[in-house]
Formats: sequence, C-alpha cells, structure tokens
Amino acid sequence: MQHISKPIATRICIIRHGETDWNVEKRIQGHTDVPLNETGRAQALAMAFNAAHHRFQAIYSSDLLRATETAQVLAQREDLEVNLLPQLRERHFGLFQGITAAQGAERHPEAYVHYVARDLDYDFRTGESLRRFAERVADGINWLVRHHSGQMIAVVSHSGVLDVIYRRATGRPLTTPRDFKIPNCGLNWFHFDSQGWHLEAWADRHHLHDVLTEPPE
Repeated sequence: MQHISKPIATRICIIRHGETDWNVEKRIQGHTDVPLNETGRAQALAMAFNAAHHRFQAIYSSDLLRATETAQVLAQREDLEVNLLPQLRERHFGLFQGITAAQGAERHPEAYVHYVARDLDYDFRTGESLRRFAERVADGINWLVRHHSGQMIAVVSHSGVLDVIYRRATGRPLTTPRDFKIPNCGLNWFHFDSQGWHLEAWADRHHLHDVLTEPPE
C-alpha cells in the first residue's frame, strides 16, 4: 500500500491590534504610529490570556506601535520575544491618513471614488495601491511559512492585512466590498501549505465581551 504524505502546514494565528483613539474617531491610520488606548490595552490583555491556551513557537508583529504594544502583552504571557515584520504593517493610505472616510469624501472626492471602488491601482497619490499592498502582505506570509514550516506561530497585524489574507484564503477578490468584520484582538486561524492558504477559524472574540469595539481601519 502506498502512503501519501500530507503537506507540511504552518499554522498561524493572526490577530488585529487593540483599539486606538483613532479607531474610535474612525480616522484612517495607515502608517501613522498611533498607540493603544485604555480599551486597546484591556483587549490585548484579554486576548493574551485566551491565546495562551496555545503554544506558539514564535510571535511576530507589524512594526507599527499599535501592533507591537499588542504583541508585547502576548509575548510576556508566552515568555517569548516579539519579532518585527514590516511587510505586515498596514497599507499606506497617502493623503487619506489621519482623516475619516467622510472627510476624505468631502476634501478629495475623486480619491474617495477610487477608495470606495477598491481600485487595485490607486495609491492615494503618496500612498500604496491595493495591488502592491496585497503583494507585500503575501511576501510577508510566504516568508513566515518558509521560516516556520510545520510550526504554530502568532502574528499581530492590522485590519487591512487580515482583509487581504482572508480574501486569498477564501477565494474572494480584492475588489469586492468588505462584508465581514475584523474585530480588534480577535483570533483568526489559518494554515498554509503547498496546496495554498486555508482559513480555519475567523474572528474568535469570546474573550472580548466586556471590551469589544468594532472600528474600521
């Protein structure tokens, strides 16, 4: 009898950072370095105690402050170091950074049309196109898979990054409207193998009942 070996998978728990004041104000953060607020710190602590039921071989984070602060809470719980991975930072939103979508519609109506349409090649003049952003995210995930084959690791990142990974793992195009929630400090489980990217569980947030909020990017 011939035995067919299963593909070696890397299992990754990808976590959106905790809440910031700009989340509450619905300001688009992008690459702007905004720290966690009090709720965000509480979310990170609740997440860390829940995620500690799993044994991670490594913890990675975007190099933006809101992500590293969140990751550090988990790292302390796990007695691990946080490894920074700039490829998994949020998309650069150029002239939309620091303003709300409503303000963007008023101040930059042409840019807002591209934003709402999820135009793959529009870069907000000084920012990053959705196509380039998705390629950057894929490069980061592929790097993790190469360096952690067969392991289980945790990654703290951003809603835009999770949006890209979710769509690729479920076969959804980048251009369709987002019809799924990405809560702060929810646990999102994926595995990656030679057959592709696979979603296991999405937005586990049972640990956040007392602190959960639902802000956008």
